[in-house]
Amino acid sequence: MEIFTPYRVCPLGAHVDHQHGVITGFAIDRGVHLDYEATGDGSISLTSRNFEGTEHFYIDDIPEREMTWGDFIKGAVIALKRKYNLQYGIQGEIEGTLPIGGLSSSAAVILTYLNALCRVNNISMTRVELINTAIWEERNYIGVNVGKLDQSCEVYCRKNSLLVLDTLDDSSEIIPVNRNMPDFEIMIIFSGLERKLAGSAYNTRVDECKSAAYALMAFSGMEYGRYKDACLRDVPYGIYQEHKKQLPANWAKRAEHFYSEHQRVREGIRAWRKGDLERFGRLVFESGRSSVENYETGSRELAALQDIMEHTEGIYGGRFSGAGFNGSSMALINPAKKDEIKEHVTREYLKKFPDLKDRFSVYFCRTTDGVAL
Repeated sequence: MEIFTPYRVCPLGAHVDHQHGVITGFAIDRGVHLDYEATGDGSISLTSRNFEGTEHFYIDDIPEREMTWGDFIKGAVIALKRKYNLQYGIQGEIEGTLPIGGLSSSAAVILTYLNALCRVNNISMTRVELINTAIWEERNYIGVNVGKLDQSCEVYCRKNSLLVLDTLDDSSEIIPVNRNMPDFEIMIIFSGLERKLAGSAYNTRVDECKSAAYALMAFSGMEYGRYKDACLRDVPYGIYQEHKKQLPANWAKRAEHFYSEHQRVREGIRAWRKGDLERFGRLVFESGRSSVENYETGSRELAALQDIMEHTEGIYGGRFSGAGFNGSSMALINPAKKDEIKEHVTREYLKKFPDLKDRFSVYFCRTTDGVAL
């Protein structure tokens, strides 16, 4: 048996899902493949084409975390056993088809394992339940306080369409490509540096957003409850404008990104409906710039890629992908110019970082459907 789970890119709505913002996304035709079969004795036995070693254990005797690629299958078993009785394990080989960094590879791996375990144990999950189970694993076992963006894109997205998801109430819309929109492809640019999200300042950024929201509520006299429940979506923009100067500088920057990104999402949805890819792309560039300057994620390599993309003919819009501090950038490009785009981006990037020549890479993708349950 085989399962494919796509990676995702988020053109607009970056870093707002954990604050109950509105996000957009595409699933792409690169992702995670798992060839597997059921094991009658409840054993898990997996190898990876990307990483060394073998993972082997039994579903009723799960070893401790080892901070390796095998932790994701351990977490999947634990997440499912909270609700379901597992009888069968899996054995097989897993492979990711792009370098790690900014494409929600961890979410794709988790969804793949959950899906496989559900299939062999005859467990029927809804899309919402699958997404929530994957989020539980990443937050409570892997240790990253993620929002809903990654898992939702990899489940809900549809080919040749833009996913719009309101993470406040989980309402979503699939907006097909306008027939007047020019053709486009998605370019993935791997910086040469892999991302390790759990070891990054991702969780710190989430806390800074929550702190800004909690403080703004207090400054304005709004009712507030527990700190862990605070989010910027609950604070009206006018209150932010009135009290932003009272915030510590870093908290104010995170809030500025949230509110400006929310506006870019709304404008981007209108542009997409009209088939205005030029306008949509400019907003993606603005999102990338705000992520670097206000949200202060990325890295010097990804910041350099942002500059290069903004000055490359044939790129409609681009930004670094994901919320980590290394990894990849994504761009919406004119397919007729992709050879020139690849040559220009590669040349300019390696001028700045020649030591990454053997690791830097460029890929071209199309949109695809989310994982099949």
